[in-house]
Amino acid sequence: MKTRKPTYVVRPPTAVLTRGFDPALSVGSARPAVFRSSTYVFSSPESAERAFALALGQAQPGEGENIDLIYARLSHPNAEILEDQVVPLEPSAGAAAVFNSGMAAISTLFFTFCPQGSRFLYTMPLYGGTYHLIHHILQPLGFRGIPVRAGDTAGMRRAIRAASGLKLIFIETPANPVLTMTDIAAASEEAKQHPDAPLVAVDNTFLGPAFQHPLLHGADLVVYSATKYLSGFSDLLGGVVLAREPYLVAHLHGVRAILGNILQPDECWMLNGRLPTVALRMNKQSKSAERIAATLAAHDRIAAVRYPAQFSDPDQVRIRDAQCRFPGAMIAFELKGGKRAAFDFLRRLRIARNAVSLGGVETLVCHPATTTHSELSPEDRQAYGITDALVRISVGIEDWRDLLHDFHQALDSVP
Repeated sequence: MKTRKPTYVVRPPTAVLTRGFDPALSVGSARPAVFRSSTYVFSSPESAERAFALALGQAQPGEGENIDLIYARLSHPNAEILEDQVVPLEPSAGAAAVFNSGMAAISTLFFTFCPQGSRFLYTMPLYGGTYHLIHHILQPLGFRGIPVRAGDTAGMRRAIRAASGLKLIFIETPANPVLTMTDIAAASEEAKQHPDAPLVAVDNTFLGPAFQHPLLHGADLVVYSATKYLSGFSDLLGGVVLAREPYLVAHLHGVRAILGNILQPDECWMLNGRLPTVALRMNKQSKSAERIAATLAAHDRIAAVRYPAQFSDPDQVRIRDAQCRFPGAMIAFELKGGKRAAFDFLRRLRIARNAVSLGGVETLVCHPATTTHSELSPEDRQAYGITDALVRISVGIEDWRDLLHDFHQALDSVP
């Protein structure tokens, strides 16, 4: 009997440049064009009927079926190309959905997979926008959130086991802004044993897709603020959700069509052109951050540095080594002298810029307690280590020696 030769599968850096795009559909252009259209002409009445049946979930697409587009709020060519080409960046992903911001992605995820009155578990601290969504929108609407301290593996396991009506486990790791890591595999193990079979979603913005792959550790969904490292130039907003199972993304697409928060063609086109350089940029940023963090740890004006390569807690070291390839480009540190010292440091920077966001080619520094996490209660900020002395740095692609000199001159001039 003749055995079939196995199909060759290209690696992610190649797939992200080649899959999901047919030059013949773009007049032979080597890279995708921008398709600005609100509505699309059907190839036949039967195709229109079929397209609406699929869009409304009344039918399932056949393998390799060519489905007519309907309306840009539902999908458009640039979104379809981007969704196909982002998939290889996340090993084990089967499909992706793109949104017009990271918060649009997170909000749609919660509204899709958490029925009203259900429970979800989330790690703390987490991004201020997600905190606002949970406390000021979801909980008043009848959703019930269960906070768990990031990095507390035993506590997280207990909370998952004890929760009834649990539909979603939402993990942000490393936690923004303190960089505490949460064990994705432990959460996934508990979810699989739970009678409610909750989904596990991971906000992977800080380390992925170059350094951490949640789906390989049992997560069901991965969320990105594409505004950050995926884009890398601080000039567009975007969000992405990837899933192992395509049917989960199909549900997201359905809710996205009603909310109208799909990423627009121009932004899809821009983001698509930046995907091939994500790993190149993140590797340089991580190497620079590791050198900077190691040096800053010895500075006499700094009380503590929080950076994965500087972890000393055995459980944090275990989690880091199990689920991360490299430590990334986010650093947090506490200055001696509290808020006044932190503000003085920020106002004396010459190269790094005092701005909130992260993941861009430029280095950004902020004071989380009064900006990104100012909405947290004083008690929550204190409990989770977001002190008035804490500064967060997103290291860019500048020469690390210039950045280090900038940080040292700013620290040395703090009264």
